[in-house]
Amino acid sequence: MTLQNGYSQYSNSKVMTASPAQLTLMLYEGAIKFCNIAIVAIENKDIMKAHNNIRKVENIITEFRATLNFKYPVANDFEKVYAYIYDRLVEANIRKDKEILEEVLGHLRTMRDTWKEVMVLAKRN
Repeated sequence: MTLQNGYSQYSNSKVMTASPAQLTLMLYEGAIKFCNIAIVAIENKDIMKAHNNIRKVENIITEFRATLNFKYPVANDFEKVYAYIYDRLVEANIRKDKEILEEVLGHLRTMRDTWKEVMVLAKRN
C-alpha cells in the first residue's frame, strides 16, 4: 500500500509541476495508452473494459477541443481533426471495432510525435 501511495504522490507531483506543453504531451500519451488497452480488451472480448477505455480517450479529446484558442486560425483545423477522431471513437465504441481504434491510434501517435517536435523547436527559440 505504501508503494502505491508513493507512486500516486509522484504522479500527482509530476502533473502539478508540468508545463502546459508537457501536460499536452501527457494527455497524448494517456490517450494512446487507453486506446491500446481498449484494443486488447476488444480482442479479449472484455466489452466493459473496452468501453471504459474508449470513454477515457473520448474525454481526452473533449479536453483538447475545450482548450482550443480560436483566435489562432489553426485552431479550426485542430477542431476538425479532433471532431473526426471523437466521431470515430464513438463509432468504435458502439461497434467494439478494433480496426477503427487502430486508425485512431495512428492519428494520436502522429499528433503526439508532431507535438514532441514542436516542443523541441520551442526549446531552441
